[in-house]
Order: sequence, then C-alpha cells, then structure tokens
Amino acid sequence: MSDTVSTLPIAVVGAGPVGLAAAAHLLSRGMTPLVFEAGPSPGANLHTYAHVQLFSPWRYNVDKASRALLEQQGWKHPAPEALPTAGEIVRSYLEPLARHPALAPHIRFAHRVVAISRASVDKVKTAKREAAPFALRVHTPDGEREFRAQAVIDASGTWNQPNPMGANGLPALGELALTKQISYGMPDILGRDRARYEGRRVLVVGSGHSAAGNLIALAELAESVPTTQIVWAIRGDNWTRIFGGGEADGLPARGQLGQRLKQLRDSGRLQVHTGFRIHELRSDNGRITAYAEVESGERPRVSGIEEIIVSTGARPDFSTTRELRLKLDYWLESTEALAPLIDPNEHSCGTVRPHGHRELAHPEVGYYAVGAKSYGRAPTFLLATGYEQVRSVVAALAGDLAAADDVQLDLPETGVCSVSFGPEKETASCCGTSPPELSSVPAASAASEGCCGGPPKDAANACCVADEQAKSAGAAGCGCSTAVAVSAAAPQRKACCG
Repeated sequence: MSDTVSTLPIAVVGAGPVGLAAAAHLLSRGMTPLVFEAGPSPGANLHTYAHVQLFSPWRYNVDKASRALLEQQGWKHPAPEALPTAGEIVRSYLEPLARHPALAPHIRFAHRVVAISRASVDKVKTAKREAAPFALRVHTPDGEREFRAQAVIDASGTWNQPNPMGANGLPALGELALTKQISYGMPDILGRDRARYEGRRVLVVGSGHSAAGNLIALAELAESVPTTQIVWAIRGDNWTRIFGGGEADGLPARGQLGQRLKQLRDSGRLQVHTGFRIHELRSDNGRITAYAEVESGERPRVSGIEEIIVSTGARPDFSTTRELRLKLDYWLESTEALAPLIDPNEHSCGTVRPHGHRELAHPEVGYYAVGAKSYGRAPTFLLATGYEQVRSVVAALAGDLAAADDVQLDLPETGVCSVSFGPEKETASCCGTSPPELSSVPAASAASEGCCGGPPKDAANACCVADEQAKSAGAAGCGCSTAVAVSAAAPQRKACCG
C-alpha cells in the first residue's frame, strides 16, 4: 500500500455496538476511523426494538476499548449481571460513547453507504489492486459523495434485511401486496403498537427468540384484551430446539424465555400449527388466509388473520459490495471460514471457536465484514463475539499479528446442540464443551488439543481437528454425545464443532 493510501482513515460502516467498538479500538491503536451511520443517531437498529429486554447481561454487552474511552469521562459501568433493554444499551452506552470528544468528530450520521469498490479499479482488474484505496459511495444530507479509505470494517448488520415469510426463502405469494398488515422483527406490542394488535387475530411466523418474545407479549396483551387471538406457525416440529436448554443455558434469561414459551404453548392459549411452510397469502375483506405448501395432497391453511408478525430471521445485504472480491459460504452467506462453526443445520450450541481476522478476511485485502453481517443468515450471533472480532481485525490492520491472532472468546452455551435432533426423537446433548477427559484441564491446555474450541491447525478453516477426525471415522466427535447420520445425498461441508 502506498504511503498516500496509508494516511487515509479506516472506514467503519455502521454506528451500532460493534461499529463503535471498531472505532474505539482504532483510536486506541492511534489510527483514524471514519464511521458512516445511515440513521440519525447511534444504534439505529436497536431503536426499532428499544422496548425489548436482552437476555445477555451488561457484562457481555460492553466492549473493553469503548469502556476505557467512556471511563475517561467518568462513565460508570452498569451492574454487570443486570439485563438491559435495547433502548438502555443505546441511552446508557452507545449515545455517551458517540458523544465522546475523541470519537464524535469521526462519526457521520445520516450517511448511508450504498456501494464500496476500489478507486479506479473494478472487480475484474487484479494488477495493483491491493495498492488502490477503497472508494465508498455515500448518500449524505448534501447529496451523493465519494470517500476514500485504506480499509473497510463493515458492521452494517442484517436487521434491516428481514427474511420473508415464504418457506422457500422468497416472499410468499401475496406477501408484498399485503405489507400494510405485516410487520417484521419485534414490534412494540405492549406499547407504541398496542392499538394495532389488541382485539385482533394475529399470526406469528417463526420459531426463534424474536418470535418467542412476540408471542409472550401478545399473550400478555390478551390477558387485558381477551378478544385478542394468537396463532403461531412454525416450519418444523422440533420442540427441544425451539424451547432451548432451559436451566442448562449459560444465559439464564435466554433459558427462561424458552421455558415461558413452552408454558404458553402448554396452556392452550395459542393456536399452534407445526410443519406449516407458508407458500401463499390471500386477502378477503381485510382478513388474510395463509396457505401452506401442499403435502400428501392436502393444503393446510390458517384463516381469519388480521395482522401478521414475521420473525424468521434476517440476511445480509451484499448489494453494497458487489464490486469487491468476497469469499462467502454458499448457503449461509457468512464469511466462508466461519460457516462450519455456526451452521444451524449442524448445531445450535450458541458457542463457536474463537475466531478473528484470519477467519474474517476475504480475497479483497483490507475488507472485513464483522458483527452480525459476518454470520450471514446464521441466527446465533452475540455482541461479545463482535467485540472480539473487531479487536482482532484492528490489531491486524495495525500490524500487530501476535495480538490479532491471540483471540479469546468466552460465550455462554444454549444448553442444546441440534446435531442430536432426529426427525422423531429429541435428545439434548452438550456441544462445545470439553470431552470428559479434558473437563478438568485448564482452558489454555484444552485448546491446545485442537478439540471444539482450540486454535486452527495448518489453515484457518482446519478447525476442531480432533472433532473432524472422530467424525470421519463415524464417531460423534468431541463435545457431542450422539453419533450423527449424514445423508450421502446431502451437500456436505467439513464437520467442525458439532
């Protein structure tokens, strides 16, 4: 990289928790961030579900470099074990951080990045590519502008790109025409949006934490407005996976969320439709009928719906990076080396092997997708993961590879591993933990064995070597107690950590 390019700032896309953490780490390394935030203030995505209490306590939600900056201004860390709402994260943490005099001059609000490329170099050209600065096309309050940067840390997330309702990944037939009666994510059912749902027949689609929160809120609304009817449609029927690990969950609030959902289902206050893969919506006089895909000659349907809440996850937006050379997993759309660690088809342990700049790198040298965007369509991202990602990436950009490679990640497990899920039998197993013979070994020693949490060997994607060797011999692998039958017809990736 030329001396001129090396004097440019490092662009950070997004001023959410992970983006601001990246900026704080850049400042701690004597580097200059340039943060672009599409919204008018920090944590714009969090604002949309400010009413929601997180299941991870404060100790997982504050980045170390950000905390160091804040404490210079007399900031006090909230009670570590307290559970904040998304709004409290913004008000008590992100807003003070964005106002910090060392950071505030480097943030551009209402600046939406719409395209990233290399200056004077398109995607096809290789010669001198790595020497060219990045060019970011940005919509600003003063019109379209182009900014130059020596590197890009993309923390734009996925929240603004919700998955559609259709079971095939496409919008259900009729979904786009009925948007006035459909909301995505987590509306404020008991607050701002109460009038929209009280006394209505509401369909919730999805089986993750967002869907659980919506169902519980609707049930509370129905207690005060009994004419409120709740219908729940899920594509599968694996209740162990849906309800989670309960008391075995490393985050008690996450485990309790699943148990509250189980109690709600068992109470009979929900009309539940399992195996319901929505294909089409039709409206008649303001009431919607949802039709599932045809099975065994029958077409299941749910009628009389007045409002729909879609909580089926989100996906990354790659329209901004079309001119960059990215290497993505072809079904998760995550950074490729990360995919075997987080693939929900193989496990839902909630724990992944520590990973940093090497796993997050792309053929486009200097570009890193971090945070939720690095996970693609996988649903298991936690803020603590993003904080360690950006610490490693910034250390690499600063040339400190020893620190960049010293990645340490301590995440709470869900208490459930989906590799043990069969079509009929539901058996929870402990995944991601050390096998019995290593249970009393210090973490550093256990990691050196290369089993479920250890460092990579030979290459960044050669993770969990002992696990891979065991599975190639037909065994379960470390950390999972039940052998896994793999269909020869199914596409296979390198088995790793469950």
